[in-house]
Amino acid sequence: MSSLKVHRQIASLLQKPDPVILDIGCNDGTDTRRFLRLCPKAKLYCFEPDPRAATRFKKNMNLYLDKVKLLEIALSDRNGTIDFHPSNGEGSAKDWDQSGSIRRPKNHLVEHDWVRFDRPISVETRRLDDWCSEANLTKIDFIWMDVQGAESDVIAGGRQTLSNTRFIYTEYSDHELYEGQLSLQAILDLLPSFELVTRYAHGVEGDVLLRNTSL
Repeated sequence: MSSLKVHRQIASLLQKPDPVILDIGCNDGTDTRRFLRLCPKAKLYCFEPDPRAATRFKKNMNLYLDKVKLLEIALSDRNGTIDFHPSNGEGSAKDWDQSGSIRRPKNHLVEHDWVRFDRPISVETRRLDDWCSEANLTKIDFIWMDVQGAESDVIAGGRQTLSNTRFIYTEYSDHELYEGQLSLQAILDLLPSFELVTRYAHGVEGDVLLRNTSL
């Protein structure tokens, strides 16, 4: 299924004109723009700790910055600061910034050996529950999570928020691309109230769309 079809499927499931959407790991805003086009009245909160990606987000979303809120922080299981491992590549991929993570790279260094993680940087990190409490968000319609192996960190810091979240879309890999990255089954075990709606598999990696059965 193409990326646009995935976004359309999700928008149709939300069944409301003004859903509250969290784009966690929003990078340059590609997914944010798609959701905004499909749901023009959506309330979008976007999180991106990589300064390079955040700069591109602001540039790409220039005409829509009044409709979204960008938070230049990482979400994890703690408040404070944390090491973030930015990615880059060689040659034409020297500006590759889509593999950065608060988790240290592991098998990623072998399976995608053209990607480098040369120097970690310190970034602000927040627990999702604490941020939502401060933002006075009690119900979330949808979370798009692209955090490169740090899924368990976001979940650990957001249990209350996730219990009040209708749908989650997240990446997974059973190859531990990053140190401590959970398998798909381990992620599902952390989210017992969620059922699998769709699995978009690419071998031992892919994405899943989950629905909260308690809401």
